[in-house]
Amino acid sequence: MTAADPPVAPPRPPRARWRRALTPVLSLALAAAVLFWFLPQFTSLSAVWDSLRALTWAEAGLLAAVTAWNLLTYQFVVVATMPGLTLRQATVSTLTTTAVSNTVVGGAAIALGLTYGMNFSWGFSRGRTSVSLLVAGLWNNFAKLALPVLALSLLALRSDPSPGRVAAGAAGLAGLVAVVVLLGLLLHSPVAAARIGRGAARVVSAVLRPLGRPPVEGWDRATTRFRERTALLLHARWHVITAATLVSHLSLFLVLLTALRVVGVDAAQVGVLEALAVFAFARLLTAVPFTPGGLGVVEVALIAGLAAAGGDRALVAAAVLLFRALTYVLPIPLGLGTYVFWRANRSWRRPPNTAPRTPLVPESV
Repeated sequence: MTAADPPVAPPRPPRARWRRALTPVLSLALAAAVLFWFLPQFTSLSAVWDSLRALTWAEAGLLAAVTAWNLLTYQFVVVATMPGLTLRQATVSTLTTTAVSNTVVGGAAIALGLTYGMNFSWGFSRGRTSVSLLVAGLWNNFAKLALPVLALSLLALRSDPSPGRVAAGAAGLAGLVAVVVLLGLLLHSPVAAARIGRGAARVVSAVLRPLGRPPVEGWDRATTRFRERTALLLHARWHVITAATLVSHLSLFLVLLTALRVVGVDAAQVGVLEALAVFAFARLLTAVPFTPGGLGVVEVALIAGLAAAGGDRALVAAAVLLFRALTYVLPIPLGLGTYVFWRANRSWRRPPNTAPRTPLVPESV
């Protein structure tokens, strides 16, 4: 190297191959353990198939109706958080990205990029997409926190509450209230948003310090910018977004409840509130993406929880597998079809940043 040559940064060490392969191997191992070890503790695949073959046409039609409704409901959240997006565009986007998230390890990141790409092709700026994703994700996690609290509270009102149930409900309620209060303060003013960002940065930096990591920076600017971009939308539509999110989560639960009833798990075995509590805690586990779409984790949580609540083990296993087939497997071919449609359809394409603007979209977005 001569004096005139620019300095060359040392190459970053390549990531070990075993680390890249670890997550998909663990996901496959978990799925195999559920299928070949955990499930046989409750029933056999032949017994599951016999339960499904026993369904009447009326029961199959009811399942088809609640499944179709469930597939439609998340579009309500997307339309509410993205002013100017049509229901048809939201349907194409959510089905496509759900299929990716359910089939690919690390699919959430790929689905995120695909959402930006689809919205950009329809003329929406990256800023508008970011606001929609942030608000929808935030409200989705609110619902995952709120449903266990709701289920435990209703169970406590119906029967004598145990100390563990009261403690779990109180802890969940305290966490939910803290998050809501924090969001309210963040939206109150730019000064409050910056203060929250700096406080969160100090906490995270203190956690990272023993690990030898540098302190985080710029969180005050990030929270202020988030407030600027979302204040108009949330002030105008927070109730609509909240209602759409609850409808989406409860519609998913309705598919599970219907599957339980049509295979023979009646209210005497597992009541609505018990099923809601098990469902809510299983959904809470998906907040941490251990596997694509919670594959393996959700099945174990639902089957174990519903059986412990009093359901017949074989019938519970059949109902859960039916539920997952309708809500996890079915969106995959549908999402493949919507992806092909998006690639082929040119009538919805717009030049960059030319999508219809509304008073709920700040000029900076």
